[in-house]
Amino acid sequence: MAGYSESRLRSQRRVAKWRGLLVVLWLLGLGAGALRSWAALQFDVFLGYDGIVPQASWFPVVCEIKNDGPSFVGTVQVDAGKFNQDQTRQAVVELPTGTLKRFVIPVFASTRSFGTWDVRLLDERGKVRAEQIGVQTRRQIASSTPLMGALVRMPAGTPTFRPILPQDAALQPAAARLLPSIFPDNPVVLEGMNCLYLNSEKALDLKVGQVNALLAWLHGGGHLVVGVEQISDIGATPWLRAVLPCELKDMQTLQVHSEFDDWLRGATWPTNRVGLSQSELAAYGAGAVRRYGLKRPGVATPSEPAETSGQTGVSAAEPFRDLPVDPTFESAAMQVAVGDARDGQVVVAAGDKPLIVTANRGRGRVTLLMFSPEREPFRSWKNLPTFWAKLAEVPGDWYISAGYRQQGGWSSDGIFGAMIDTRQVHKLPVTWLLLLLIVYLVVIGPLDQYWLKRINRPMLTWITFPCYVVMFSLLIYVIGYKLRAGESEWNELHLVDVLLKGDEAELRGQTYASVYSPSNQRYALEGQEEFATLRSEFAGTMSAVQPGEKASFVQQGDGSFKAEIFVPVWTSQMFVSDWWQPAPVPLSLSVVPQGGQWQVIVDNRTEHKLINARIVIEDRIMTLGELAPRATKTFMVAREQGTLLRTFVAQQGAGFHGAVRARQRTFAGEESGRIDDLAGASVAASFLSYLGGQQDSMSRFIAPPGLDLSSVAAHGNAVLLAWAADYSPVKTLRRFSPRRSQQNTLWRVAVPVQGPKSGV
Repeated sequence: MAGYSESRLRSQRRVAKWRGLLVVLWLLGLGAGALRSWAALQFDVFLGYDGIVPQASWFPVVCEIKNDGPSFVGTVQVDAGKFNQDQTRQAVVELPTGTLKRFVIPVFASTRSFGTWDVRLLDERGKVRAEQIGVQTRRQIASSTPLMGALVRMPAGTPTFRPILPQDAALQPAAARLLPSIFPDNPVVLEGMNCLYLNSEKALDLKVGQVNALLAWLHGGGHLVVGVEQISDIGATPWLRAVLPCELKDMQTLQVHSEFDDWLRGATWPTNRVGLSQSELAAYGAGAVRRYGLKRPGVATPSEPAETSGQTGVSAAEPFRDLPVDPTFESAAMQVAVGDARDGQVVVAAGDKPLIVTANRGRGRVTLLMFSPEREPFRSWKNLPTFWAKLAEVPGDWYISAGYRQQGGWSSDGIFGAMIDTRQVHKLPVTWLLLLLIVYLVVIGPLDQYWLKRINRPMLTWITFPCYVVMFSLLIYVIGYKLRAGESEWNELHLVDVLLKGDEAELRGQTYASVYSPSNQRYALEGQEEFATLRSEFAGTMSAVQPGEKASFVQQGDGSFKAEIFVPVWTSQMFVSDWWQPAPVPLSLSVVPQGGQWQVIVDNRTEHKLINARIVIEDRIMTLGELAPRATKTFMVAREQGTLLRTFVAQQGAGFHGAVRARQRTFAGEESGRIDDLAGASVAASFLSYLGGQQDSMSRFIAPPGLDLSSVAAHGNAVLLAWAADYSPVKTLRRFSPRRSQQNTLWRVAVPVQGPKSGV
């Protein structure tokens, strides 16, 4: 028996060893499968413009997914980490085996701090397949800080800027090196850039969608700077050849080029007031500054000395009047392109050879550098950072004074919220709230004690006190119901810029939408334009909390979006959609000087009557009146008939600050937080740079890119603004049926003022 037991024990040990070995092999196989699965999926995230994110602007989150494993349908989810998990952005993408997908998710930057985002890749079952947690920005900059994108030939060619004097990192101008492979194909997310430098060699690497987005950004107000690497690059890129103001033919050697230093020292540097440069003001004559009524530090008027920084003659328009010469650069030969000019203006020239030529393209402009700034001798030029700062239009004020501070500001969204918020909701004045509180304290205190003492039942306070609480709770509910209860309501206000492109047009729209909910409710929204985004209201830097409840935004593969928002009972929420849409020309305009006046011809090609039409020419705004549908009308307007644009904006915008502040207060007066003149206020909001005090004051407004047309008017364009009541140029965002609804549109058309008509 003992031998049998020992044999049985040895057999059990052998079985246990084999089982253990099988378990180990199974675990190794499982781990190897997991490693293969991990290696089969590559998930990379590129945030902003080379890690730079500007405040109050859309920026791109580019996702690159390489899937060598099994096919699945993925959902990329982006949220602002632990600081705002209630609002997420998603994009759905099919990921077959062996594919590489790149796509852009537009994200809006509502703050200059807490710059981290969580990005996750989920499969159909909601399982996280890959994630990038706490993705941080490299820099976050203020909304007014110049940002230059750069498609460079080599990394060392990325522009660098001369440091400004204010010691605020958010104000330091930034340059972002962009890669052609991940350059966005959505024009909305390009609007965070003020300027884009493009080396002609890299133009060949851009795909059709990227080129279309770049051109839309350019015509919408962007500044494209092109450096010529080789003439063959231009010839091989038809779209770039069509945009440039010169027909290039040959490359020549230039021995003397002191004109670059002269240009940097000259009085053509942009200032930081109302988007106007000294040269633009000078174009209106010696009295232009007085006509504008501007008081601008660093810009001298005939009766006012220039404000300097301790150097004689140094002003905001000439911050580097005493810029030292770089003799090595001056004595070095450089290769420049030569050719025939088609249009535009020569900015810098060496004799009869143009070196820098600029031309308007829609609301934007293109600047052609007839050389490559990435090659010698330019690459080693000591004044190259100053050269880039002037091209990017860094305000000259920032180079003569260290006192500029970005103190904050209110959001322009609040202005439109005060226009379209429901009028069904009323706020309880603070005096009535205090009176109600006093009555409550009197009732539960002296009054309760008095009458219980009269009836000699002090112990009844255990019954009367809860009764008082219930009674006042019901009273508060009734007051709240009377003040805030109403019917479901949806209001839209469209600001639509008509960007003319021959016989066609591109519509750049900003749709402000306000929804009032009589109950806790979720609502479906959808934007069907070619490129459309949606965000919640931006409160600015003067508000500690950005408004917005739970919301989910799904970006579609075709550029449109779907969203689901939550609106609490008896409240109103505002959302903003930015969109681009090609369309037939809805409204055309021509302005021609004639005998001391301007002949204005407006062609209304829509089926809707336009009212309260106004036109801005130079520094004046003039009323045109009504425009019938499908009709062309000619107006003769004179300067004396108009009002100073600055005066008009000040009058219309006098109540903007009060209305925006009142919207963020729970208790206020009956009419506070409301703006009733929708047409006039929308026109004034289109020129916010003319409103209020200095740019570094706490009363300024922060406007997303594309809203403010001040610089468009300052560059010599006439701007038509026409109001269309009860009209929308695109389909409504809502996918539900409210009891109340309203839609209004402000058309905005800008064209250059043509040359005077000939009398022949």
